[in-house]
Amino acid sequence: MTHYDVVVAGAGPVGLMLGCELRLGGVARVLVVERLAEVDETIKAGAINSPTAIALDRRGLLPALTEVQRQAMDRFREFQRARGGDGNTPPPPKFAGHFAGIMLEAGLLDAADPAFADAGPAGDVGLVPQAALERLLLDRAREAGVELRRQVELTGFEQDDDGVTVHLAPTDGSAPESVRADWLAGCDGGRSTVRKLAGFDFPGTPPEITGYQAMAGLDGADGLGGGWTATDTGMYVHGPVPGRVLTVEFDGPPADRTTPVTAGELQGSLRRVSGVDVTVTEVRTATRFTDNCRQATDYRAGRVLLAGDAAHVHSPFGGQGLNLGIGDAMNLGWKLAAVVGGRAPEGLLDSYTAERHPTGAWVLDWTRAQIALMRPESHARALRAVVTDLTRTTDGTTYLVKQISGVRQRYDLPGSHPLTGRSAPDLELTDGTRLADHLHGGRGLLLDLADDPKLRALAEGYSDRVDVRTAACPGRPDLSGLLVRPDGFTAWCADHDRPGVARKPEDQEPEHTVTDALERWFGAPAA
Repeated sequence: MTHYDVVVAGAGPVGLMLGCELRLGGVARVLVVERLAEVDETIKAGAINSPTAIALDRRGLLPALTEVQRQAMDRFREFQRARGGDGNTPPPPKFAGHFAGIMLEAGLLDAADPAFADAGPAGDVGLVPQAALERLLLDRAREAGVELRRQVELTGFEQDDDGVTVHLAPTDGSAPESVRADWLAGCDGGRSTVRKLAGFDFPGTPPEITGYQAMAGLDGADGLGGGWTATDTGMYVHGPVPGRVLTVEFDGPPADRTTPVTAGELQGSLRRVSGVDVTVTEVRTATRFTDNCRQATDYRAGRVLLAGDAAHVHSPFGGQGLNLGIGDAMNLGWKLAAVVGGRAPEGLLDSYTAERHPTGAWVLDWTRAQIALMRPESHARALRAVVTDLTRTTDGTTYLVKQISGVRQRYDLPGSHPLTGRSAPDLELTDGTRLADHLHGGRGLLLDLADDPKLRALAEGYSDRVDVRTAACPGRPDLSGLLVRPDGFTAWCADHDRPGVARKPEDQEPEHTVTDALERWFGAPAA
């Protein structure tokens, strides 16, 4: 059997991102298998949040994302003109978004809030549709040397102490094949074959809605409101690009999730919810969805791991699933690469579930709260009116945007500095670079902001895993040094008045030093 270091099931954005991260981390043989023949153009998430934009900036993809957003803004202007506007009012660069279909006004956002200060230019990117992101990651995966096999399904596997035997079947009916891998990663969506065959527990709450999202030809759409509209029978969305509609009905989950959505089916839902006699003349792309809300209790079972929707499912409102999955891939990729490369013990993978599971659990509750506010019944509508009033304040809007954008995300890592466990700030350095520029290679980064030879000496045994840079940062004169993991999260940080290199007095808990952090995340130093 052909042998791979890692087999990844699923070539959506999460599987492709994981494949890219593995190759960047030095994994030589990465196979990604996907049953679809081409990129899935079905309309899904329409935007990415700040952590996703920042992560992709750290891999050199910011220029490509900016171009995708420019094209998305052009389509938005086209929609404005079709509805009688002049097309000169673009969506705000820092897209505020919505909560349960309650639109958040960017003008009420307190942009001076410290939570928004650290994103750098990636904070101005958001309008990136899922299919466009998948195409970008596909190009990056090919450049990185990821082996991709399309029209191939994973049909089964057996794992043992040394690896996993993976069974593959081409969808064209040609001969099946088995390959051997050290690790198997399931990035194969909410109905994951990998998750089911591996026996992961997947508890959660049952669904109560049927939703449709589509790009369609419409006659009689002038009577539809723009944006999100709540009605006595559910909710619908019209826009923000020509032909895009979304409906939500609280009549239980769809009976059929597999057959193509027909024009009659979409038209019936849109008429029931909107009360407008719209005619759907064609369906260009459409999908059904529901709010089944479940999460694997652990993201690892032996040599099998889960990421993205394979690990957690929920309603799609706010595009949280795409962003959550990219975060999974960023967290898992460098750790699995270090284990495969012998630079770290398998125990490092335990931190994957420990860090990502709480984030996933929060997203599930966040989407449940939105469903509660969307229900077409009197108690929910009364509560919705209260929340709507809160969104008309600066404090309310800023709170919700911070939650939606993910800027408050923090891992529970050792160390008492406020930046420890948070996404590293995109510091502007005196050499003309930003912190993100130094993470394109997927390695750790020790940033010496105080020109401290003692600090740099502590990383001498890590030159094969950690880059060391010395520069000043006038914008953050308080900081003297940071250790940043390959995923961009701060593993250690110190201020000028509190260096953090030495330990605290013996009568206090020992401080987590840079040496501790280096050994925890990058293993023992080279001899």
